[in-house]
Amino acid sequence: MNRSPLRFFFDYVSPYSYLAWTQLPAIAERHGRTVELVPVLFAGVLNALGTTGPAEVKQKRFYIYKHTRRIAHELGVPFVMPAAHPFNPLLALRVTAAVQDEEARRRLVSALYAAVWAGGGGLVQPERVGEVVASVGLDAQALLAASQTPAVKEQVRRNTEELLALEGFGVPTIVADGELFFGVDSLSHLERFLRGEDPLSREELERLRNLPVAASRI
Repeated sequence: MNRSPLRFFFDYVSPYSYLAWTQLPAIAERHGRTVELVPVLFAGVLNALGTTGPAEVKQKRFYIYKHTRRIAHELGVPFVMPAAHPFNPLLALRVTAAVQDEEARRRLVSALYAAVWAGGGGLVQPERVGEVVASVGLDAQALLAASQTPAVKEQVRRNTEELLALEGFGVPTIVADGELFFGVDSLSHLERFLRGEDPLSREELERLRNLPVAASRI
């Protein structure tokens, strides 16, 4: 039986990524999987695709904030909007990428998400990021220094490029056995897939991949 990790591509700026993370470890455990945490820069994905983020569209922004609060209520998880959104998550992403131990990275990701989306004071200031790092027993000074090295910066860049190469277009994206699941609302589809009950056959997937385009706005 395939027990490859569930690869979680995420960015702290995304409330949907936070909500997915509150559920994903339990899903992985139910199916005998581990989670590989892959921090990416959502803004880099948007720039590469020439698109805008949901919170950058005036008509979507307020709705998304209401929507994510309602999802959090449904899931029974804490949810407090940060003082400002969108914000720059790059330092937190790089600090995360600098942590090599998977269990330590998992603790840090949970703590950084709580700092943003569970009333923990945000991640705008480097000092605050350092406080969160220290709160999970990691060396804040060393990790903040590592986050500024070319190797760690390049790692986040490579992660972002990998998501694009996998045909990902946003966060959260979970890759399970080569199949992509996007958004917190896809978690039930992920579980069905892990049970071997995906309704899409290989033939249908191929047909959908090659479906012709009959009209264009341009």
